[in-house]
Amino acid sequence: MTLKQYEVLKRASLFLEANNREPRFAELLLQHHLGLSRSAFFLNMRETIPEEVYHAFQTDLEKHVNTGIPLQHLTGYEEFYGRRFQVNESVLIPRPETEELVQHTIAAVYLRGNQKVRIVDVGTGSGIIAITLALELPEADVFATDISEAALHVARANAARLGADVTFFEGDFLQPLTERQLPVDILVSNPPYIAEAERGELHDTVKNFDPDLALFAADDGLAAYKKIVKQATELINRNGLIAFEIGHMQGEAVKQLVEESFPDSNVEIIQDINGKDRIVLVKIC
Repeated sequence: MTLKQYEVLKRASLFLEANNREPRFAELLLQHHLGLSRSAFFLNMRETIPEEVYHAFQTDLEKHVNTGIPLQHLTGYEEFYGRRFQVNESVLIPRPETEELVQHTIAAVYLRGNQKVRIVDVGTGSGIIAITLALELPEADVFATDISEAALHVARANAARLGADVTFFEGDFLQPLTERQLPVDILVSNPPYIAEAERGELHDTVKNFDPDLALFAADDGLAAYKKIVKQATELINRNGLIAFEIGHMQGEAVKQLVEESFPDSNVEIIQDINGKDRIVLVKIC
C-alpha cells in the first residue's frame, strides 16, 4: 500500500468531519506521527507515508473519534509560551488564555523595578505558569503548590527538562507556604473554576480527560478563589500582587470577594484576546 501524505490527510479530515470532530486535528496528528515541522509537513505533501506510520496514525485517529481523547494525550505534550511541556491525564492541558495571565504577571513584576520578588503559583498542575515565570524572570524566587502528587510529578519533570529553578510543595493551595511561614510578593493562580452544574456543557475532550480536580469547584465555581484569598491574607506582602485566571462570567464575583478581604486593594478585571473577562489583577496596598 502506497499512500501520499496529501491523500491520507484528505481522507482523515473528511472522516473527522463526518464524525463531528475538528478536521484540523488530522493535520496536527499526522504532523506529529511524521515528526515534521509545520513547514516541512506542507513541503512533503506528495511524499509517501511509511506503512507503520500510517497504521499508528489511523489508530490514534479512530481513538479520538470514538472517545474524544485530546491530541495532547496522544502526543504527550503541549506548547506554552514557546516551550514544550509534558502533559498527561493527571494535569490540565494548557490553554492559550493562560499565556495572557503569565504576560500580565511578568509585566507587573517589571513595573516593580529591580526589587527581588517571591512568586507562588497556586495549583500548578503541569507547572506551566511557575516554570515560565522562573525562566522569564530568573532573578525571582518561584514556588509552586498542588494538592495532587501525580500533577507535581509532571511539573517537576517539566522543570528539570526545561532547566527551571522552581521549588514545589504538595498541599492545599497556600497551606505549604503558611506552614513554612513563607510570605510572597506575587500570587498567581489558574484554579479550578467551573461549576459542577456546567459539566454537561463541556466538550467530551475536556470533561472526560482533564482531571476533575483541576476543572470543578463548589460554590458556583468560586470555592477555590475564596480559599486562596482567605489564605493570602496571612501571606501576601504589602504592595504585593494577586493574579487570577477566571471564568468569563466570574469577574465581578471574584472582584467582590477579593475586596472583602483586601478592602484597600486596587482590583482590575482584564479581558482576554477574545474580549471575555479572563483575569483579575489585584494590587495590594
